[in-house]
Amino acid sequence: MVLVRARAEARADDIVDVVIELLETEGYDAVQVRTVARKARTSLATMYKLFGTRDELIVTALEKWLDAHAYSELSVPEPGDSSDSPYETMVRVLRTVFEPWERHPRMLEAYHRARSGPGGERLDRHGLAAVRPIIRAALPDVDPALLDEIGLVHSYVVRGAIARFADGEISVDAIRPLLERALYLLAANLRDDGGEAATPATAASGG
Repeated sequence: MVLVRARAEARADDIVDVVIELLETEGYDAVQVRTVARKARTSLATMYKLFGTRDELIVTALEKWLDAHAYSELSVPEPGDSSDSPYETMVRVLRTVFEPWERHPRMLEAYHRARSGPGGERLDRHGLAAVRPIIRAALPDVDPALLDEIGLVHSYVVRGAIARFADGEISVDAIRPLLERALYLLAANLRDDGGEAATPATAASGG
């Protein structure tokens, strides 16, 4: 039984790797079940047994890609480990997650289309599970409810910016500055001790 499960998991990994390759090189529309089955040297029956639908297959592939390229680079800070402002902390997380998308814009378009389809809420939950503990640990003195509200509002800005990119209205390089500016405005209420938060310009330059 254990051997059978291990073989199924290995087969699933092979299939997901094929999907990731297609997404990176040819884009979302290139991921067709028959194409994936042929490249992974497996049957359609096996594909549907392991993943159920094309949407589930793509979401699974995006989760694996994000884990490898973005979320694995995040780490929960030790208490008192950082003197950065709330804005700087949130921007660091944003950059860690978003820079891989800038290098692989087809994956960003795939993310947008997948999260808009069946099962797309999985991507939201997956991202929150990776990011929320880090933000809360880095900002222990900030009301968690307020952090959640800021995260919710910022998520709408993220979705809108990514949608504009997917529609060809803005370039991928234009997204992150826009999101950092939104964070700066949202973090205004988190400045403590009367200190000044770093501006988007100074944070970008490291000043």
